[in-house]
Amino acid sequence: MAQKAAKTLATRNAAVLNRTHLITAALHLLFLILHFTFQRPRSLKPYVFLAVPTLGIEFYLDRVGRPRYGEDGSLRSAGEDLNATGLTEYMWDVLYWTEGCIVAVCIFNDRAWWLWAVVPVYSIYLVYTTVMGVKKGFAGMGGGAEGADPQAQMSKTQMKKEKKGDRVKYRSR
Repeated sequence: MAQKAAKTLATRNAAVLNRTHLITAALHLLFLILHFTFQRPRSLKPYVFLAVPTLGIEFYLDRVGRPRYGEDGSLRSAGEDLNATGLTEYMWDVLYWTEGCIVAVCIFNDRAWWLWAVVPVYSIYLVYTTVMGVKKGFAGMGGGAEGADPQAQMSKTQMKKEKKGDRVKYRSR
């Protein structure tokens, strides 16, 4: 029962990486076979420029996510969680999108590589929303709301006290 979570993570990571490697190898092989056999107007320049770097992403994900075992077969390291959010999630998105683009290029032609332009546009969108969220967070701290309505900056308790004239009421018995 010890290290059950680590063993589960190791099993899941190994399965995900093996499946990803098989799909990637099949798609790249399909593209290359179609390129060299049918002589359709497919150029290798966009393939090398756009698809080959994702092999580096896949190698990195394999490097950090692959479980490591000791000499006796015991689990030394389960690897990083490949379902983690943030940069890991973004790398999976780029990998899957590139695989989709390879399929589109195999079905249509080299113009389908333009679908890959969605990745930088999506990156710019993520940076913009992050910066705006941080800016909004700093504005809530009081530093970014200069010249704004003073009533909007007051809490409800402060507005009630100001409305009462900040006087103390005594109860009579």
